[in-house]
Amino acid sequence: MNMNSPGSFNIILLTGAFVLFFSCQPPVQEPGPSKTEQIKENLIKINRYLVSKDSAFIEKLIAEKKWQMKKTPAGLWYEIDPRGHGEKITAGKEVTIAYRITLPDGTLCYSSDSLGLKKFVAGKGDVESGLEQGILLMRKGDRARFILPPHLAYGLTGDQNKIGPRTIIIYEVEVLEVK
Repeated sequence: MNMNSPGSFNIILLTGAFVLFFSCQPPVQEPGPSKTEQIKENLIKINRYLVSKDSAFIEKLIAEKKWQMKKTPAGLWYEIDPRGHGEKITAGKEVTIAYRITLPDGTLCYSSDSLGLKKFVAGKGDVESGLEQGILLMRKGDRARFILPPHLAYGLTGDQNKIGPRTIIIYEVEVLEVK
C-alpha cells in the first residue's frame, strides 16, 4: 500500500477520527437515582427535620404554658373550650370569628379588635390551612387556641408583614356566627 496516495491518507484520517471519537465518550454509568430524584429526596429529609424541630419547640411551649392540647395528624395543636351549641362546623358554611394571632413569645401580630372580625367559607381555603382545620372542630360559640406550625400557617415566606418566614403562630379564636 502506498502511504502517499490520497486513499491511504483518508483511511489514516478516518481511523484517527474513529479512535478519537470513541475514546472521548463518557464512561457508561450504572443506572442510579437521577439528579431530580436526589434533590427530591434531600428536600423531603430537610422538610422532615424542620417539621420535627417545629414539633419539639411547640411541645416545649405547651409544657411551659401548661396548656392541655391535642394534636391532629397534620400537626395542628388545638385546645377547645366547648361553650358552643349545635353541630360542628362543616365545609361550605360561612363562619365569622373574633381572633388574635400571636407569636410564641406573646407578640401580637393581628386581631379582630384592630382589623375587624374575620369572615370566610369553611373548606374553601381562603385562610391559613391550620385555621381551616381547627374551625372544622368547632361549633358556634366555642372558643379555641390553635398552634399552627409554619407548614399550616404562612410557610417559608411568612406573610411579608408581621409574620416572618417559617414562623409558628398561635390563634385564639371565638366562633361568633355560622351560616
